[in-house]
Amino acid sequence: MMGALAATALLGAFGATAADAQQQRNCGPRDVVVTRLAEGYGETRQSMGLGANNAVIEVFASEETGSWTITVTTPNGMTCLVASGQAFEELAEALPAKGNDA
Repeated sequence: MMGALAATALLGAFGATAADAQQQRNCGPRDVVVTRLAEGYGETRQSMGLGANNAVIEVFASEETGSWTITVTTPNGMTCLVASGQAFEELAEALPAKGNDA
């Protein structure tokens, strides 16, 4: 899991201080965030979708280490880290048969 120290280091790439971090919600320009996730954690985009207000939700993960990060990018290009953790696993589960309570 991305610990406080790692999150602070990631924020350093955005030019933010620890006090700024809480106000900025761990945000930065998308290209900076994506580069830092790739270079610092070996994470690449695994999935994406469109959220409320045209925000792009993305899941980045490392197949080597199992670390993962969920980001939200607003239409203005700012990307915020919203969750991170360990033990990422890709799943492709089929939907349950119709009439079968899941």
